[in-house]
Amino acid sequence: MRPLVAPKTRVPHVLMAAGMLYFLVPLLWIVIAATKSQSALLSSPALWFDGFSLFDNLTQLFREDGGVYGHWLANTAVYSGASAAGATVLAALAGYGLSRFSFWGKRFFETALLGMIMVPATALVLPTYLILSHAGVVNTMWAVILPSLLSPFGTYLVRVYVAESVPAELLDAARLDRAGEWRIFWRVVVPMIRPVLVTVFLFTLVSTWNNYFLPLVMLSDAELFPLTVGLTTWFNTAQQEAGTRVLFNLVVTGSLLAIVPLVIAFVLLQRFWRSGAAAGALR
Repeated sequence: MRPLVAPKTRVPHVLMAAGMLYFLVPLLWIVIAATKSQSALLSSPALWFDGFSLFDNLTQLFREDGGVYGHWLANTAVYSGASAAGATVLAALAGYGLSRFSFWGKRFFETALLGMIMVPATALVLPTYLILSHAGVVNTMWAVILPSLLSPFGTYLVRVYVAESVPAELLDAARLDRAGEWRIFWRVVVPMIRPVLVTVFLFTLVSTWNNYFLPLVMLSDAELFPLTVGLTTWFNTAQQEAGTRVLFNLVVTGSLLAIVPLVIAFVLLQRFWRSGAAAGALR
């Protein structure tokens, strides 16, 4: 009887299992911790249930500070949704143009695009702050949305995908049928590159949803905070007021709730990846 796992593949399987465990343990901890009361959270073992106070925590979460968590959640949804949609459109247009059109300075733009991918986003936050302060949009929602609209990696991803998946002959045939360039892009190209557009959308959505440093620098009004900055202020308050009025259980519950929209987005949009993979297999 042959073993279920060949000896040559045991090491990769063990490494994969270790990696899965590494990422699943923090998720398991936050799920368990969100079900505990404040006292149980500080006294019980980390990965062990102690009572079930999840609904009480959720009720307290949305009542704390006049329900400011709801504002933070709505702000995060606006920041992430607008940034993801705008970045996807811009990346699609720029990536398609770089892939299928020849123009003066194209090589320079391609090189600059690769250079922008290598620059950490956090290194650009302070220069961006100076630019937006002169424009008068600091401490507004636009201060978070506008910098997030640019996705060099997304543009490069679209460029490569268009070059590999959209035949130039198909575009030439559409032009022979007297279709305009905008109509070709929206009716021919966009349906063919839908998987990569969903990928760019999700990458930008997750990046903006989890962004901390940019809104921390750009925003000073607590009503405009996203979840990352808002929960951090609660956590700092919990540390400073230990022994009087602590908020650790609310921070943990709010962090768990902040993960749920991202999970839903991945579940709803993963079918586009499957359809893209099937289309690629047929081609």
